[in-house]
Amino acid sequence: MRITVTNDVFPLAKVFTISRGSKTEAVVVRVEIEEGGETGRGECVPYARYNETVESVTAQIKSLSLPITRETLQAQLPAGAARNAVDCALWDLEAKRAGKSVWELAGIEAPKPEVTAYTLSLDTPQNMLEEARKNSSRPLLKIKLGGKDDIKCIEAVRKGAPNARIIVDANEGWTPELYQEIAPVLLNLGVEMVEQPFPAGADDALKNLKRVLPVCADESCHDRTSLPDLEGKYDMINIKLDKTGGLTEALALRDLARKQGYQIMVGCMVGSSLAMAPAVLVAQNAEVTDLDGPLLLAKDRPNGLQYDDGRVRPPQAELWGAPSNPLA
Repeated sequence: MRITVTNDVFPLAKVFTISRGSKTEAVVVRVEIEEGGETGRGECVPYARYNETVESVTAQIKSLSLPITRETLQAQLPAGAARNAVDCALWDLEAKRAGKSVWELAGIEAPKPEVTAYTLSLDTPQNMLEEARKNSSRPLLKIKLGGKDDIKCIEAVRKGAPNARIIVDANEGWTPELYQEIAPVLLNLGVEMVEQPFPAGADDALKNLKRVLPVCADESCHDRTSLPDLEGKYDMINIKLDKTGGLTEALALRDLARKQGYQIMVGCMVGSSLAMAPAVLVAQNAEVTDLDGPLLLAKDRPNGLQYDDGRVRPPQAELWGAPSNPLA
């Protein structure tokens, strides 16, 4: 078995801004695992919010003791971006060697197209109005908030896209007082939920707030060990493979969270179709799918995911998750 680690840079189609800052490119880590004449691929996006860098993630991957399996990987690396890329590459490798799709190996139904959110980054109300108009035909818009003009921004988006479903993401940028002020207004504007209004680790106020606008845990939810601390605070969890540390844990987290009564959102960092492909499996029948990363890039990978009518389609064999010549 051999592991190759490569850093890829994807310029964004436009500047992408959230409450913590702006970016103009996506820097990702691609992993290729070769064994038995086949190669499996995976991708992760190191995230500074979780103290990850391209260098630290690369070092984690190169520290692995080979050979490795999906089971032994869980013990060698913690949940996070590095384990995600390796885990997804191992799933892809196993599918190629077995002549079966990943969903067959995982014992789940074949994936179908899912409606995905399209994200509008934080900007002035006027600019967000224009962006909403350009994307008014999309069925679901996700709006980045966390600024002083949040209400004006949502009013502008609703004016520009009167028929779209809307969800918002505060990226830990609100206070309890702001939630109480803004939540009823957003609800009246048709907003369905807010992601992570308060900082992770400082969200106990959610226990005592009347959550008129449903709240989704993002930064507060990484893997199954996160669930006990979410009780009484959140209505939904956002599953991202770069947080769970791969498809293996993402599927387990989804199933356990469902049993505990949480609604499911499946999200992403800004990466290519190779990063989104495994997440499409997790997103099946989720209340909210947010796998628009490739739509934010100036150019995606070859054989990328297909997006049409506001939906993301399952990956083709050339991208990830299935052998090119499956066994009869």
